[in-house]
Amino acid sequence: MEEGHTISPDVVDLRSFYAERIGTVAQGLIAARIGALWPSTNSDRVVGIGYATPFLSAFAGGSERVLAFMPAAQGVMNWSADGGNLAALVHEDTLPLSDASVDRILAVHCLETTANVRDLLKELWRVLCPGGRLIIVVPNRRGIWARVERTPFGYGRPFSRSQISSLLRETLFSEIAWSGALFGPPLKSRLFLRSGRNWDRVGRLLWPAFPGVLIVEATKLVYQGLPARRTSRKVALKPALIPAGSGAGQLRRTR
Repeated sequence: MEEGHTISPDVVDLRSFYAERIGTVAQGLIAARIGALWPSTNSDRVVGIGYATPFLSAFAGGSERVLAFMPAAQGVMNWSADGGNLAALVHEDTLPLSDASVDRILAVHCLETTANVRDLLKELWRVLCPGGRLIIVVPNRRGIWARVERTPFGYGRPFSRSQISSLLRETLFSEIAWSGALFGPPLKSRLFLRSGRNWDRVGRLLWPAFPGVLIVEATKLVYQGLPARRTSRKVALKPALIPAGSGAGQLRRTR
């Protein structure tokens, strides 16, 4: 999979999309799947990275803390659930967090536009606590939404399920659950706007491989090395071959 520079939608364009009717419908469909995976985040520290603010408000009530990190290439916009600013501009591969300091991370409008996906996932692994949870929402390579640039899901690099699985394994994450959303076409017509939930309900049954976005939950793996075994037996190292006529050979023959 190629990595490098990709076109990222601006934060103003992202906000405008979610302010439109089609964006509101898309937000509701994706949020329903995220909510099914994370029905509660009581006392957890939650971080959204990319443009995750349309989905973070649902976690603001019971969580210990909720932060929104927005990539430098995208830009930042003030966001808060209670009046103060909880958003910050960051570089994805150097997050301003200490090791193992976050319980959950929600990545939306992020992986498809970052310059190096592996470095990003390694950084998310670093800041997650052992057993911490990660939800990734990315455009589906086989879906229609990745082919339409009038939505933010048409920007950057879409992924297949096998590509995401491979990236997660390489960066020490283990998949827990898969889901998808936006099975209907990205149209502003009343057909989609009024029946988006029906499209998703039918799509999950009839064409489950073709959602507009893939949603995967993963957990951070922490491997513990095995302690070296101690032994009281001393190992004597002897040369395997002793040249004829050497002192060592003569000594052995006299014993």
